[in-house]
Amino acid sequence: MARGKQFGARPWLACEITPSRVITARASKNAQQLEMITSRRLAEGALKPAMSGNNVLDATALANAISTALAAVGGNSRDVIAIVPDAAIRVLLLEFETLPAKPLEAEGVVRFRLKKALPFDVEQAALSYEARRMGKSVQVVAAISPKEVVEEYEAAFRAAGYSPGVLLPSSLAALGMVEAQMPTLMLKVDPHSITVAAAEREELRLMRTLDNPHGENVSATELAEAVLPSIMFFEDTFGSRIEKIFISGAASISEVGPMLHEHTGARVEELAPVISSGQILTGDNFPPSMMAGVAGALLA
Repeated sequence: MARGKQFGARPWLACEITPSRVITARASKNAQQLEMITSRRLAEGALKPAMSGNNVLDATALANAISTALAAVGGNSRDVIAIVPDAAIRVLLLEFETLPAKPLEAEGVVRFRLKKALPFDVEQAALSYEARRMGKSVQVVAAISPKEVVEEYEAAFRAAGYSPGVLLPSSLAALGMVEAQMPTLMLKVDPHSITVAAAEREELRLMRTLDNPHGENVSATELAEAVLPSIMFFEDTFGSRIEKIFISGAASISEVGPMLHEHTGARVEELAPVISSGQILTGDNFPPSMMAGVAGALLA
């Protein structure tokens, strides 16, 4: 992960690693639209996303999937935005009265706060954060993971012949597609985790990643039970009712959408880019909402 903000031109290739497949996309040079998108399946057991232990269990299979998928969309470019599963990176919202002006001093303050919340060595972890003043306080969105976990994913891209100049957790990437002037919630589901993010006036207000013990077989009822406490917390804390819910990833909007609408009254939509069949290159079939990560990373 990069430290602080990114400088220079944004890559126009993105590649998301999920437990079941690798998804790649190419944006137009002005980052206004996706030009091509494709995917390659991963063998079961090739990847086990977590913040401890080995994540990449079949390095050769993962590197081959990255290489072939990016080669299909990327031409000669080797710079790529790398997107990894939410289970491998922890995202936290922190609030400070103030932060030091010098970046290294500010980073030290952020790391010190994170020590109280995380079960691994924060001083040696890979950290990226963005700080923004909101009224009388400073809000920090911090993404952190053990260094060895991040290096595993970066190594897979380098083995495939690509340079992962930017590395993002899946949900932060997908949030690039969300316009949230009104109180808005995003639900992103994969076989290992359930992530709930809420925003209002284009400001991230809440982000929680929960274990998904049910895997790909998680039911609409189980998803609703996981999400509703976060919705209640948001509404109680910020005094606003969620008006729109976006669903992304492995969740079926036809099943969980009506249930969430019944409980909240919010409009429920699939979070997916608008693309034509001609933009999808040969690859395996997958739900359009699984494209949200690469689309949000490239077009935000």
